[in-house]
Amino acid sequence: MSAENTGTTSGTTPTDGDVHPVDARPTPLRLWAFGAQHVAVMYTGCVAVPLVFGAAVGLDTATIGLLIAADLLVAGFITIVQSLGLSRLFGARLPVVAGASFTAVTPMIAIQGEYGMPAVYGAMLAAGVFGMLVAWPFARLVRFFPPVVRGTAVTIIGLSLVGKAIGLIAGDDPDDPDYAAPDKLALAAGVIVLIVVLTRFARGFLAQTVVLVGLLAGTGAAVFLGMTDFGSVAGAGWFGLPEPFPFGAPEFPLAAVASMCVVMLVIFAESTAYLMAVGDMTGRPVSRADLARGLAADGLSGAVAGAATSFPDTVFAQNVSLVRMTGVRSRFTTAAAGVLLVTLGLMPKLAETVASLPGPVIGAVSLVMFTMVTITGIRTLGAVEYDGTHNGLIVALALGTGMIPVVAPTLYDGFPSWFRIIAGGAISSAVIVAFVLNLFFHHLTAPRTKERV
Repeated sequence: MSAENTGTTSGTTPTDGDVHPVDARPTPLRLWAFGAQHVAVMYTGCVAVPLVFGAAVGLDTATIGLLIAADLLVAGFITIVQSLGLSRLFGARLPVVAGASFTAVTPMIAIQGEYGMPAVYGAMLAAGVFGMLVAWPFARLVRFFPPVVRGTAVTIIGLSLVGKAIGLIAGDDPDDPDYAAPDKLALAAGVIVLIVVLTRFARGFLAQTVVLVGLLAGTGAAVFLGMTDFGSVAGAGWFGLPEPFPFGAPEFPLAAVASMCVVMLVIFAESTAYLMAVGDMTGRPVSRADLARGLAADGLSGAVAGAATSFPDTVFAQNVSLVRMTGVRSRFTTAAAGVLLVTLGLMPKLAETVASLPGPVIGAVSLVMFTMVTITGIRTLGAVEYDGTHNGLIVALALGTGMIPVVAPTLYDGFPSWFRIIAGGAISSAVIVAFVLNLFFHHLTAPRTKERV
């Protein structure tokens, strides 16, 4: 029986029987193994943000490398804060991992094109301060994020990320002769089959590390098949510290700051959904204070990222799914993941090693994790009352709107930049529609009573 079903965390040191599984401390071997597994499933998604942003704004490889190092360092720091807490102001103290949010990429690209790089990070710094200031008031709005809104948000996050997993497996350019090559697809399928078999038959520690085992086995197979390239590892340094403000002193154009503040609010909505979901699955419901501290940590990530040339962080979807999949609920395992991320950020050679893991292997694992995210959202939507309400319409319109940028990514190209910032992202558009429609049907207008038959 898994730890999720028994209500205990397997492999923890003897503790008082009243200690909640979230606060249980695993043995050192399990602690670092579970932490490494968390890093493995989120690493590619985390570094994809600086890779996509850097390529879009025309940065050279060396500069993108600096962004990646800063990205890992900030993600690790915020993960530790979220897991263990920082004073009474920051950190949800739950088993969550923070990572760079894709929600910020589109507006950052737009700001760079309009105002330049100093404005990108000036706006981010300002938005981070804004986030820390409004985190506690925002947490008071939790009643406006019932299961119909939270479930829709989590579901669209999972659905919108599936394409990124497929891109890792098959490639992003259909015109590339190596696109969707049979060996890539076979390797990815093999990793997924291994995870399925281990999930069905493995027990104990092995059952809780199936994703890590799949990554290691898939990488071994890729080495045997000649599908790996670790050549860049040799040229990477052993130690490096991100340079603050490498693009010059930050600038604060009003429009750029306003757009990044909107992004911060969307990140808050995203993190709210995940923190509530983690609270439900771990058996530790999230209080208003817990939520406020978690959101304040998101704001802190924006402020730190603005200075360190990184990206604002949010609770990472695939790690939430990993908690559900393995049943390991200890927040100390995600704190260990944070320590590993900081180490990777300070040691470019290790970071380059992890970054060189074969795409089909990472993509296969990501596909499992992202679809598990969708299942988490569907489970939340399963608690929604649909009969005699308008909740079905809320979910339908929000999901439909959210999928528009996924299936027709160029649809909004002719619209003003402020509109593209809001509607051009699957997550932001779906969350806004669900939130507004929930307000309209359940808070701003009198509910319609059921008709008697």
